[in-house]
Amino acid sequence: MDQTPPEPPADDEPKYGGYTRFEIELEFVQSLANPFYLNHLASQKYLTEPCFIAYLSYLRYWTRPPYLKYLNYPGPSLKHLELLQEERFRQDIISPDLAQALATEGVKASVDWHKGD
Repeated sequence: MDQTPPEPPADDEPKYGGYTRFEIELEFVQSLANPFYLNHLASQKYLTEPCFIAYLSYLRYWTRPPYLKYLNYPGPSLKHLELLQEERFRQDIISPDLAQALATEGVKASVDWHKGD
């Protein structure tokens, strides 16, 4: 696996299934905002695979400019990406109760944020 973060999309970038590497990685990082998806990854044993754990570490480049600005949900996406760096969290997210607690926390944060409008 190439350890260099992709450049933001260019017109001549190779496509994988019709999408650029940048688009694929952006979509995946954004999907990490969903705690039920994290629970699914754990239930499928992805979070115990060394290659997948290395991929999660590689994806930390999304926490820095210029990549950060492309995320629609940077708060939960990056929070969960950071939590996934911890072995204990990767083990614990198999619990539906933890996934539900994270989802509830996310909804509460969203409601609280919108109260300021």
